[in-house]
Amino acid sequence: MSDMALRLFTTPPAVQYHYQAKTLRIPLLRPNFIVFQPRLFSSTKSSVRSGTIRCKATGESSQSSFNPTVYQGIYGPWTVDSSDVREVILYRSGLGAGGLGLSLLLIHIYVTEIKRTLQALWAVGIVGSLATYITLAQPAGESLVQYVVDNPTVVWFIGPLFAALTGLVFKEGLCYGKLEATVLTFIIPILLLGHLTSLMEDGAKVTLLGLWMALFVVFAARKFTQPIKDDIGDKSVFMFNALPEKEKKALVKKLEQQKQSENLN
Repeated sequence: MSDMALRLFTTPPAVQYHYQAKTLRIPLLRPNFIVFQPRLFSSTKSSVRSGTIRCKATGESSQSSFNPTVYQGIYGPWTVDSSDVREVILYRSGLGAGGLGLSLLLIHIYVTEIKRTLQALWAVGIVGSLATYITLAQPAGESLVQYVVDNPTVVWFIGPLFAALTGLVFKEGLCYGKLEATVLTFIIPILLLGHLTSLMEDGAKVTLLGLWMALFVVFAARKFTQPIKDDIGDKSVFMFNALPEKEKKALVKKLEQQKQSENLN
């Protein structure tokens, strides 16, 4: 296979990869790219190995290097680089600062369609919230929150925003077994539906809302205690998904041949 280019968020202006006694140095232009050698996918024998990756900006000395852990993914080994760290920190900061849109932009979900659906729900909810405030709440001299409290049917307009949030906490609870995220998966829709249908008393709403706020604070704070690699997932899957179909088929065929060879040995 030919060398494959995979766009990431940000990378230093120049990157050197030292892997299995081979060196590849690529000067990067803006927007930035990282070029991966096919050999990154060549080994399936060990789950964690040691490698060396050098990231050097123009003008820096060659001493700025580090030795990250190499993790074995489904499609080959991968490492956590500086752009991954920045991305995860921004994702977690978005949760803490209420920047749901930023977190949904950076969230790692293997199925792209699910990620796009959550982003679309967020966008529809934002548009609905703005439209509700401008056309309904503001003329009535009320804030958006107060107008929603007084008019339960408005949940139809702002609901998609919270549907996106529910999807995010569901993913976190499912992937990492976080109790607070799992509980939030049920509290958020129950509270909104209870308000929309007017079947829930005000006291119950206040209790659920307080529990929602408390659990979300715990959830957002605990995200910063997780290892960075957790929020990245299996990076080799995202690298694989970025390949052209022809190279995907060639890689899968190569991995199958390697597996058969190992079984024979």
